[in-house]
Amino acid sequence: MTSPETSAPLDPRLLAILVCPVTKGPLVYDRAASELISERAGLAFPVRDGIPVMLPEEARRL
Repeated sequence: MTSPETSAPLDPRLLAILVCPVTKGPLVYDRAASELISERAGLAFPVRDGIPVMLPEEARRL
């Protein structure tokens, strides 16, 4: 059984095209935390089972 948030690998091709939905700026993948970080927006978007959840209301404030 897996936890709701796992550290499943994120496809590098997907990471190359994703941008922050708030700022349209770059994202940094934190594999240990399973999050995509938008430093400009101050948000961390969760990655669940290898799928980024790019909804601002789901993001954690940094």
